[in-house]
Amino acid sequence: MAGPLLQAWGLGLGLGRGATLRSRAALRPLGLLAPPSRAVVGTGPRDGPGEAALEENPFYGKYRHKIQELRRASPDVFESRMEKRNEVKKQPVGHSKQAEFVRCMEEKAEGLGTKMSKGGFTRDKTLDSILNVEMVKHKSAEEIKQIWNRYFSAKDTVYAVIPAEKFDLIWKRAQKCPSFLYALPRKEGYEFFVGQWSGTELHFTSLINVQTQGESAPSQLVLYHYPELQKEKGIVLMTAEMDSKFLVVHEAQCLANQVQLFYATDRSETYELVETFNHRSNEFKYMSVIAELEQSGLGKALRPSQVSDKS
Repeated sequence: MAGPLLQAWGLGLGLGRGATLRSRAALRPLGLLAPPSRAVVGTGPRDGPGEAALEENPFYGKYRHKIQELRRASPDVFESRMEKRNEVKKQPVGHSKQAEFVRCMEEKAEGLGTKMSKGGFTRDKTLDSILNVEMVKHKSAEEIKQIWNRYFSAKDTVYAVIPAEKFDLIWKRAQKCPSFLYALPRKEGYEFFVGQWSGTELHFTSLINVQTQGESAPSQLVLYHYPELQKEKGIVLMTAEMDSKFLVVHEAQCLANQVQLFYATDRSETYELVETFNHRSNEFKYMSVIAELEQSGLGKALRPSQVSDKS
């Protein structure tokens, strides 16, 4: 059983059972950066320099099957995406042209409401499917918080009770800036994830997924926000579903904490990164995301050497 993890929401942000936080050593960024010059175990022929470079990415093994499946089924599409990836790598270190990734995520968002859910995610997950809303309307916000935390503390998931005014800020900013790039600490460095809002759901998928699958990249983590009690009780309930083949609870928690860091911040320099990513993508510096993560202390939430990566 696990109690509230982070009190910055005012009412608590928590993990499911078995989740503990550990410090970690300094890490180097990967994903958008050119991969390090070292051999990584891979299988299958390398059809060109684009794929050879892709296989050098430390996270290639996790997505090898999907990438090779795309190469066999749609070789023209695969080659086109490798060419676009090479164009990104030609940018100066510390800069990245995000416009193509933002466009892909916007197209993905347009289809979220019409496509069947993949990877075991619940389509149109409602609050009533979790909580009897009518029965809790006579309870106080603190009592509802305790019910919510007690229920999810026995599950391997991420959950939170967010103050209404804090969610108002997040929601207002999400309407103007529906996507952002997040950095997840790994043993090899940082793996980048793109988060895309679709209504009150926030969908995450790894950047390498976007690079290779474009708008069809499947979600790997979904944060569900429920504002049904926001006006009457002053709280918004949140929980999540994740693809356990790619993420563990600690990692999902790190991504969820970063939503608060970048969208609920009072620091203008921090939120400016979100605005730049959405509206001035050519100026976006992804190294600044890591710098903010380190400055906030959230970068110390995981010690990759002690938390096994999914592969």
